[in-house]
Parts: sequence; C-alpha cells; structure tokens
Amino acid sequence: MGDPQDDADEPPSKSELKRQSRDLQDLGQALVDLPAAEFDALPVPEDLRDAIVAARRITSHGARVRQRLYIGKLLRNIDPEPIREALANRAEVDRQRVRREHVIEAWRDRLLADEPAAWTELVALIGADNLPQLRSLVRQARAERDAARAPSAARQLFRRLRDLLSAAPG
Repeated sequence: MGDPQDDADEPPSKSELKRQSRDLQDLGQALVDLPAAEFDALPVPEDLRDAIVAARRITSHGARVRQRLYIGKLLRNIDPEPIREALANRAEVDRQRVRREHVIEAWRDRLLADEPAAWTELVALIGADNLPQLRSLVRQARAERDAARAPSAARQLFRRLRDLLSAAPG
C-alpha cells in the first residue's frame, strides 16, 4: 500500500479527466437548453455567453457536437460552481412550483368530487367570502365534465384556487 500523500501528488487519471470533460460538456448543454431570459440572468463570461448563443443557432449535427466540445473547453477555464448552483436553484424553484400546482390540483379534484370535508378545510384556509364564486365554478366544471366539453371552468377554478391559496396566511 502506498502512502496516501503519494496519491495526492499524482495527476488525475485519463478516465477522470474524460469524466470531468464530459461533465462540463453536459453543463454547457444545460446552459444551451435554458430559456434565453433565464440564461441572461446567469453569471457567465462573455466568450462563453457568445459560444452558447451561437450553439443555439447551429442546426448541423456535426457543428453542434463541435460547439458542445468548445463550450466544455471554455468551461474548463472558469469556476463552474456558481453556474451549477444557479442551475440547481432554478431546478429547486421549478420543483416547488410543481409541488404547489399538485396541491392546487388536489384541492380542485376534491371540490369536484364534492367532498364535504374539503369545503370545510378550504373555508378554514381562505375564509367564507370566496365560497359562492368557487361553488359556482365547481358546478360549471362538473357540468362541462359531464357534457364532455372543454374544461374551461375547471381551469378557471384552478386559477382561482391558486390565487386564493397563495394569498392565504401560512
């Protein structure tokens, strides 16, 4: 067995270098795939920004591969951690939004199923002032569902529940 300090002096293996390169290329691809508004908010150097903007315009497969490699090379010259953190924060915000929407969908489904407990719990959360409008939307949504029509009232109910639940305390 060698001395652990000897291992620290050795350069990374060829396989490790390839793994790191592939990780940076994947990070670059994630940047290319980001919506323009979100990408503009990220802390990226100008040359990398230009390479990513150019990659979005490339349609040829071979040219896209070369550009991906070039973006990976540019990422080797900077600290990619702030970019990774920004992407992770974005992903977390997306997960929280999806969780909130699932909760709202569950409320809508419970109201459409006419669960008495759902109405009682909802009144405790949002107050009784909004119940008449919600009851009307629920009736319309049920009628649409029964007539196999487009679910416009169900969508309205979802939006109204989202507004009310986001304004609710706690």
